[in-house]
Amino acid sequence: MGQASYTVVRKESGWAVAHDGNVGQAYVTKEAAFEAAVTAATISLHDGHDITISVPGRSDENRD
Repeated sequence: MGQASYTVVRKESGWAVAHDGNVGQAYVTKEAAFEAAVTAATISLHDGHDITISVPGRSDENRD
């Protein structure tokens, strides 16, 4: 199977999950976006894909 990559990114005043070039809905917290990424990744894992989830650390939160 293929590779599925999920990245938690800044969106407006919150956080979102980027996947396949698309950025999803905004979440108030980074943790909520991470939980959404894990849920989506679980489906991809079940389908046999390699999974990567990336979440910026505190030092990376303010970088453009």
